[in-house]
Amino acid sequence: MRKSSLLVVTIAVTGALTLSACGSRGEKSASGGDAGGATVVTIGVDAPLTGPLSALGLGIQHSVELAAKIANDNKEVPGVTFKVKALDDKKSPQEGQQNATALVADKSVLGVVGPLNSGVAQSMQQVFESAGLVEVSPANTNPALTQGEKFDTEKKRPFKTYFRTATTDAIQGPFAAQYAYNDLGKKTAYLIDDKKTYGVGLVGAFQKEFTKLGGTIKGQDHIDENNLDFSAVVTKAKAAGADVIYYGGEYPQSGPLSDQLKKAGVTAPVFGGDGMYDPEYINKANKNANGDLATSVGAPVESLDSAKKFVADYKAAAYPDPYAAYGGYSYDAAWSIIQAVKAAAADNGGKVPDRAKVLSAMSKVSFSGVTGKVGFDEYGDAVNKQLTVYTVKDGAWTVAKTGTYSG
Repeated sequence: MRKSSLLVVTIAVTGALTLSACGSRGEKSASGGDAGGATVVTIGVDAPLTGPLSALGLGIQHSVELAAKIANDNKEVPGVTFKVKALDDKKSPQEGQQNATALVADKSVLGVVGPLNSGVAQSMQQVFESAGLVEVSPANTNPALTQGEKFDTEKKRPFKTYFRTATTDAIQGPFAAQYAYNDLGKKTAYLIDDKKTYGVGLVGAFQKEFTKLGGTIKGQDHIDENNLDFSAVVTKAKAAGADVIYYGGEYPQSGPLSDQLKKAGVTAPVFGGDGMYDPEYINKANKNANGDLATSVGAPVESLDSAKKFVADYKAAAYPDPYAAYGGYSYDAAWSIIQAVKAAAADNGGKVPDRAKVLSAMSKVSFSGVTGKVGFDEYGDAVNKQLTVYTVKDGAWTVAKTGTYSG
């Protein structure tokens, strides 16, 4: 894992050119600049590039860089050179909002990929909405981001600039519940969350489906993400004696939690969402993760014919970090922005469009991507609803089941 103290990382993806927001010699930015060359269009990235979730954030950044590189190499949009401007949100909503403001201020930015965390997204959406700047998350799964806080009873899209290539917890949580109850035969569950937007929402979706199927919730507790001594929670979970422990949160906490549960004699597996699905979860569980489970969006990238070129290109580019859980979805998010720019430019007489035209084109984007069919429904949600259950076997994540939620 590469360590960096930089808050802003600007990547030039066409090495022979010096790219800047205001344009370099022979180039011009999307808001103007020097004539006589390609126009620079910037794709922003917001993700945790440092800190405990950087393994996921750097995979997002590099995958977007790869999409920009391929677009430039292929001259995907005539007269346009894409560059990437990546900002570190440190998984903080406050940092995310500041980053959103900075990206909006850069007039060459016509689309943003990110963020990783749903809680960070909540702090950014209004900033992008006010500026008419497209945002495409490869990882946010909270349903309220696209369907409003009352999504259970009254779906209403709150922000027209927000899209995502990942499916939601409204599908992921129930999919996990069905697998636990029907496939594993688990009839009782103990629930734990990290009190954050993503974790609370995921647990709520799991609970609703699990009880509908006939399962019983034996108890529920919460953790403080900044305190890795989970002894009090472990004691309660052990006393509950549930068949499965369902956790809503991310691997920096769930790995140590699983380790402490196992050392206390709890034999029930820990089951979680895509925030757990990373090799670091297994490392942080100190080899006590065998049998644990996690769902993640889509089918395994390595198993898809559509992803073979992405995997090969990523390897050839020799990025210092793996593409991780959201690499394919990040590439597709960036490519959707590139395709929106391409379509909007064609409708604009071949000239680089403004943000409003890119936003208008975004809802019509449809292509075969790394992760399968890429497009967006009336809420900005991904049309691809596939999910996969992974389980830890012999110290590594292995595929248990790929499918779609049958609601």
